[in-house]
Amino acid sequence: MRVCRCFLNCAVSAHFKFQRESIMTEIPQGFTPHFRKSPLTDPWEPLYSKTDDKSVALGFFAAEQHTNSRGFVHGGLLSALADNAMGLSCAVQHDAVGGLVTVNLSVDFLGTAQLGQWIEVNSPFTKTGRTLDFAQAFVTADGTVCARANATFRVLPSSDGRKR
Repeated sequence: MRVCRCFLNCAVSAHFKFQRESIMTEIPQGFTPHFRKSPLTDPWEPLYSKTDDKSVALGFFAAEQHTNSRGFVHGGLLSALADNAMGLSCAVQHDAVGGLVTVNLSVDFLGTAQLGQWIEVNSPFTKTGRTLDFAQAFVTADGTVCARANATFRVLPSSDGRKR
């Protein structure tokens, strides 16, 4: 999938390709439009995800709606998406769960993420349990680590046997 590195008023085609600028950038292989929408993440779209049997990675191209007043990708956004990726990565490993609630979230910022960079949140380590899950995530900007996050989640019981 190809998108341009544009930052304002881009029209999205049926193939998620931005039309305004001619500089095209490939979405990394395996990423598709993120399957989980929420009012919190709506202003940050387009978001992409890649799922396997052990984790969910999130990614996006840094645009103006992602930045703070200094022009860096906002640390609160990176924290929220790390929390999201870690929770989803834990959830895919449960047979049935009523939900996961963040009990603790710790983020260490190791660098900055800039406009136009591909930001990716990977959660390579999770330890799931009956009542608590633990996870770690790394946030990269064009492949360079800019944040590390750790989280503990409370596993809510499933009242109807629903998955995730």
